[in-house]
Amino acid sequence: MRSQTSRTAAVLILPFTVLLALPRGAALRADSMATDPGVRGGPAGAGGPLPGTSPSKLQFFLAGQGAFQEIDSVQGTIPDTGTGLGPRFNLDSCAGCHSQPAAGGTSPLVNPQVAVAHKAGASNFVPSFVTLDAPVRDAFLRFKTDGTRDGRLVNLFTIGGRDDAPGCALAQPDLEGEFAAGNLGFRMPSPMFGDGLVSEIDDSTILANMNANGPRKHDLGISGHPNTIAGSIGRFGWKSAPNSIKLFVAGAYNAEVGVTNPLSPNERDDDPACQFNATPEDHTHPEAPTRPERQADVTNFATFVQFLAAPTPVPDTPSIIQGRQLFDEVGCALCHTPMLRTGSSLIGALRRKRANLYSDLLVHHMGPGLADQIVVVNAGPDEFRTSPLWGLGQRIFLMHDGRTKDLRVAITAHRSAGNAQFVASEANAVIDAWDALSEAQKQDVLNFLRGL
Repeated sequence: MRSQTSRTAAVLILPFTVLLALPRGAALRADSMATDPGVRGGPAGAGGPLPGTSPSKLQFFLAGQGAFQEIDSVQGTIPDTGTGLGPRFNLDSCAGCHSQPAAGGTSPLVNPQVAVAHKAGASNFVPSFVTLDAPVRDAFLRFKTDGTRDGRLVNLFTIGGRDDAPGCALAQPDLEGEFAAGNLGFRMPSPMFGDGLVSEIDDSTILANMNANGPRKHDLGISGHPNTIAGSIGRFGWKSAPNSIKLFVAGAYNAEVGVTNPLSPNERDDDPACQFNATPEDHTHPEAPTRPERQADVTNFATFVQFLAAPTPVPDTPSIIQGRQLFDEVGCALCHTPMLRTGSSLIGALRRKRANLYSDLLVHHMGPGLADQIVVVNAGPDEFRTSPLWGLGQRIFLMHDGRTKDLRVAITAHRSAGNAQFVASEANAVIDAWDALSEAQKQDVLNFLRGL
């Protein structure tokens, strides 16, 4: 939980200044290969509140923004930290994972998991798949020992040996053994910008878009389906599973940081030698002087994410305009739908707004090349939500597992022939059309994507 001092020190990050310069690589000689312009510099263009956010909601947004960036320790005894880290965890703050290019984003350039492994005297080893130059990663068990599917998140670290966890000697799981056996699937943090808009897109709108352009989708081998949970279409995460921002952030706060909260109250490990706080560790504060301070942090997290503005793209250039048209012509926009509109939300800032997300919010078969062997409700082991592309221009690592920083590599990774276990990727025909573009045309598409 956040201290009153740190709550009131939250800083509003304005997202609406945009980069005025053209993306790098805007011009291409006839004899040149198209190249990814790379992560653009300039203002973040993200991290602030939605236009039209009311003054009262803005207070909760700021409280959530501050709490989101707070570092947690086990008992809150380390200065300027909250309470509840562990017993098992992946990082000690939400913004540690979601910080590029601003709080609420995705993995930073330097992986903070390396430093947190030994923080405060912790006795963790750093797994070989966690390196300074790799993205923050979650690891999931693919199969149980009996060969049936597993899918559980495996926390990388424990509080064992930490100065603020005396007597706890909790061991890490056999990460290297599971990794060597090929039994780990990886995912990196997905950005949260614009998620409040995404949450307000009606199921009927998603289904109508799914059924649009049927003949063209059929010809290209594109299908896709919603990941429906308890009668509602999932929208968030790489498998499009959660359908509630509040449940999404509450589950992540517990699973990633280990902080129990009113919506996710159980510790990640029941070793009594590693229990130091009453649960839930994140709770309300009725005695606090302001309404945001009385809320549990996880409630303010939800408001922060709900009102996070969508990323601001750069102004159009001739190359970006041409690239946008080609993006549609080759078929990319059939899954990466440029715009869906929100419904009749009770909240004015979210009501009937354009969400320029570049996603259909469906899950699609991507073939064996991308399959992570993890099943999430109705999303199969090779199926992923169409990743929203807004904000792509400032993402460092790409794909669900952060396997590349190069847009060209990420695009071609969508191609995958089928095998005995998985059908072919639904994107194969679209990637064939991408391959048929001239290098100058490909450069326009890359410039368009890095302008988002």
